[in-house]
Amino acid sequence: MGMTMSQKILAAHSGLNEVKAGQLIEAKLDLVLGNDVTSPVAINVFEGCNASAVFDNTRIAMVMDHFTPNKDIKAAQQCLQVRKFADKYDIKNYFDVGQMGIEHALLPEQGLVGPGSLVIGADSHTCTYGALGAFSTGVGSTDMAAGMISGKAWFKVPSAIKFVLTGKPSKWVSGKDIILHIIGKIGVDGALYKSMEFSGDGLQYINMDDRLCIANMAIEAGAKNGIFPVDDITREYIKNRFQFEPVEYAADDDAEYDEVYTIDLSELRPTVAFPHLPENTKTIDDIGEKEIKIDQVVIGSCTNGRMSDLRAAAKVLEGKKIAKGVRCIIFPGTQKIYLDAMHEGLFDIFINAGAVVSTPTCGPCLGGHMGILAQGEKAVSTTNRNFVGRMGHIDSEIYLASPAVAAASAVTGYITDPEKV
Repeated sequence: MGMTMSQKILAAHSGLNEVKAGQLIEAKLDLVLGNDVTSPVAINVFEGCNASAVFDNTRIAMVMDHFTPNKDIKAAQQCLQVRKFADKYDIKNYFDVGQMGIEHALLPEQGLVGPGSLVIGADSHTCTYGALGAFSTGVGSTDMAAGMISGKAWFKVPSAIKFVLTGKPSKWVSGKDIILHIIGKIGVDGALYKSMEFSGDGLQYINMDDRLCIANMAIEAGAKNGIFPVDDITREYIKNRFQFEPVEYAADDDAEYDEVYTIDLSELRPTVAFPHLPENTKTIDDIGEKEIKIDQVVIGSCTNGRMSDLRAAAKVLEGKKIAKGVRCIIFPGTQKIYLDAMHEGLFDIFINAGAVVSTPTCGPCLGGHMGILAQGEKAVSTTNRNFVGRMGHIDSEIYLASPAVAAASAVTGYITDPEKV
């Protein structure tokens, strides 16, 4: 029996000719990632092992993005600990205020991940890099520490689900709508510890920003990873960017899949995930006008803070005003995206509309800072999770949506179809 893309990458990195679902392997890593929340725990484990060196100071990335710029003394101490570690071991890919971005937007931009890479990160949304044909997955901080020391990690080889995407999406349907539709279809445990493998002629209509969004939220379906085939869109993205040697893998024709879903993208509509799970989805057509009044809109995050996301929001907001009583906060994913959006005039549109533009940070997504919800408040957010208390008070509510739907909702004060703004 043939192998899936993920299985081929794992086999190559473990020195085996083939691997099978359920098999336990040890594999060599191309990159180990941590952030300001998870790296301190990994550093404590690293030092507890009496380690005196990292396996490769060019293949470890530490990004200070969750509670930075530091929100309080504890956050400042955590960043100080990581900063000292990075200096001691000369970690080449250490990103702090002024250079940092949201980690899963920053690493692809910096060319640290690419086709054929095997990446672990002490953050669950490390699965983002599957958009580039990499096997990437989130791990605990202890595994991060072991990876920094040895350059290796153990894996249970996942089985796979194949998603065949066909057709061309309509105007306001984005990668966020595609992945919310999929999660709504299979559930938050529908791909538990499996690889979500995307294919089909519809991929030609899905840009890299949307692929990164889709792969990012594979974990919201319980998946071990999500992965896209390497095509001309991938090659164009990594050209003069990827710092290592790309290796392209393709699934065998006789690769085994637990399930195969065919999704006609032309039939999809803008989709919203209602509280308190990403699987609790409704299309914009199922939501009545002025049904859900909102207090806050967040546009950005590792899911939807890239240029095409900001352009979609700007297209809706141009010449309009944020509704009275609504706070609209926009978070570009990286410093480069921040500059590009500013120079393109998107900031003028946002600020003239009454929105605020923030430095890149994960803050509001996890209820850390820069946009906490109070009791009873409702938010439309382009982030990836809407669990109870995720963005603040346990009695607040989060509705997940695309940048276009979020922007339209900011204008009306209710969850709204961008076509109607």
